[in-house]
Amino acid sequence: MTAKNTIYINGLGNVSPQKTADNNRFLDEVSRVESNRLACFEPNYRDFISPDILRRMGRLIKMGIASSRICLEDAGCRMPDAIITGTGLGCMEDTEKFLATLIRNKEELLTPTSFIQSTHNTVSAQIALLLKCHNYNFTYVHRGWSFESALIDSMIQLKNGRSVTVLAGGMDELTNGSFEISRRLGLWRRKPVDTFGLFSHPAKGSIAGEGSAFFLLSSVPSHQPYAILDNILTFSLSNHNKLLPSALSSFLERSGTTIGEIDLVVCGMNGDTSSARHDKELTGLFLNSGIAAWKHLSGEYMTSSSFGLWLASMIMKHQVVPEAAVVRSMGDRPIRTILMYNHYLNLNHSFILIRKP
Repeated sequence: MTAKNTIYINGLGNVSPQKTADNNRFLDEVSRVESNRLACFEPNYRDFISPDILRRMGRLIKMGIASSRICLEDAGCRMPDAIITGTGLGCMEDTEKFLATLIRNKEELLTPTSFIQSTHNTVSAQIALLLKCHNYNFTYVHRGWSFESALIDSMIQLKNGRSVTVLAGGMDELTNGSFEISRRLGLWRRKPVDTFGLFSHPAKGSIAGEGSAFFLLSSVPSHQPYAILDNILTFSLSNHNKLLPSALSSFLERSGTTIGEIDLVVCGMNGDTSSARHDKELTGLFLNSGIAAWKHLSGEYMTSSSFGLWLASMIMKHQVVPEAAVVRSMGDRPIRTILMYNHYLNLNHSFILIRKP
């Protein structure tokens, strides 16, 4: 990547099942529970949204606005040139409210608020409305690639010179209804599990999660950027595991790096036996690198890779891997290059490479 095409992560904002809303703290107080679902620690939304508007907003919209505002303030940016988001299921709470009212009222006397706010692009639209931002605004709904797709579009906007700053984010919420439906499909553990024992006791299913993370990406570095966003790859795998090393080799070659230069692998392992083979195979290729994980902290959801990128960016800036995230220690090795690997339901796989500024 040439200097003029360098993309910097200048700001972060994250509302998650951990206390991550304050960027001055980095997992110094970790929530460890015994459950098969994780809910967000939500900030005081009145700090970000006026009360008269707040009462009409759904939960994911509040989370999205709060995390985006934290990100913009962190980067010192008042108006981004583009807002690009990714979400797997969108505003589930408002969708369920609308459908419940439709059934209860026999399709009559329906208020439009829940329907209007149930669309997938509601969060990015509300952020733009509050900022009075009339610039490029797009939302990707690509299941487990939703956030990665938003990042790829952001990189295109920045490399083509269409934008100098892009507010990119990924978000999904968990409701009782969506949890029950996905639980019946076998996505989650049948019984509560110690979140910190998720990997040491693999079984069928993972733990459900939610969150909203935003990143201020720019072709111009801030005073202290978190990291350089170097490259992204999304890909699918058949049942033949040999394709994973091939995808990795191609990605690293295209990125101008080697396995030996990767200091830390941030892996989206989720404790599900059906996908554990991918994690084992990938991490087995990095014998001299540290290994970290995040889904025991955030839970599994379609855009959980946004939490993973937040974790990787914070690690790069602070040059330390929090104890709660360590799978394999890297000792005192400096952290210059981090590879992030994620998979969702064995269908959507991705690599994200970041470097030290």
